Amino acid sequence: MMNNILVTGSRGQLGSDLVVALQRRYGTTHVMESGRSPRSEESKLFPYKVLDVTDGRRLEKIVKRHQIDTIYHLAGLLSAKGEREPDRCWDININGLKNVLEVAKSERLKVFYPSSIAVFGAHTPKLDTPQMTVTDPSTMYGITKVTGELLCQYYAQRFGVDVRSLRLPGIIGIISYNAPPGGGTTDFAVEIFYAALQQRTYTCFLRPETRLPMMYAADAVRAILELMEADLSAIKVRTSYNVAAVSFSVAELVAEIQKHLPEFACEYKPDFRQAIADSWVCTVDDSKARADWGWHHTYDLSAIVSDMLAKLESLKREQGARKRAEGAEEAEGAEGESTTNSTPHTPYPISDRTTHYAPLIPDSRLPTPKIW
Repeated sequence: MMNNILVTGSRGQLGSDLVVALQRRYGTTHVMESGRSPRSEESKLFPYKVLDVTDGRRLEKIVKRHQIDTIYHLAGLLSAKGEREPDRCWDININGLKNVLEVAKSERLKVFYPSSIAVFGAHTPKLDTPQMTVTDPSTMYGITKVTGELLCQYYAQRFGVDVRSLRLPGIIGIISYNAPPGGGTTDFAVEIFYAALQQRTYTCFLRPETRLPMMYAADAVRAILELMEADLSAIKVRTSYNVAAVSFSVAELVAEIQKHLPEFACEYKPDFRQAIADSWVCTVDDSKARADWGWHHTYDLSAIVSDMLAKLESLKREQGARKRAEGAEEAEGAEGESTTNSTPHTPYPISDRTTHYAPLIPDSRLPTPKIW
């Protein structure tokens, strides 16, 4: 059976890597990206639809017209932005999910929903947080994630919707060298790499001793794919599975980066995000995911830092070479303007995107893409 996949919020940090993995598995024509922003130059090379997930009719129209059978629902407002705009956070995170679940119910779709460690709160055990535990978040983002988990369980039990979910930790990955992510409490663990390479210094919005569960994007993508491809009988949890990889403090991350960049320095100026981080857990027990569908992580802190720095250095060189080439083309075009019409340059060639993201997903862990 052909898989026709819709990814909402596909241009976010996790979505960018997940889309590439899905395209490699199922073919680019079977993976449709969507987002609230208009089609970019890059998106013209791939199936893409403008979609506000709070618009249920628009979502249903896309699903029916393109015979979608699986939705990876990544659209949402993150923790820090959610505190600034709580009403909007609720609208996007809850009403958007409700729309996805409704169309999944009527069209018999399979759904992935990302929950978060933000579901945990002040009364949750901080160490080895169990699968079944107190979920009493203090942020609007966390509240929407707990509500989302319960909605998923309800639709699974009441209507038979095959919706699967992971309580993801902080994700470390690459979007682009010039556009690091924004809006999450764990963003420091991505921003710090860009700052280390560009300025050799970083001002962190969390205290040095702050310890949080984290995961490399390659592991997160693999966890999602393995969960979605697991046999239906293996899925025992219909709220959201705990998944874990590494847990480290900000100071430990700084020390690991300094092994590669000894001159790198970090100062600490905690802001409102410190209170959010303090409400979260330090380590998570994911034994249920490991037992039910065989989850295991690959990247430890050392491997994450080495790979991130290498990828960003490579990307920086590629972008520098491209700018120099574009400058040469513009100069050549200007010289011949009176007699020649130059061909417009596409700023995001397809080779750039596959080169950029594919290395985050090691070839040995992905099967040969299916040919339809």
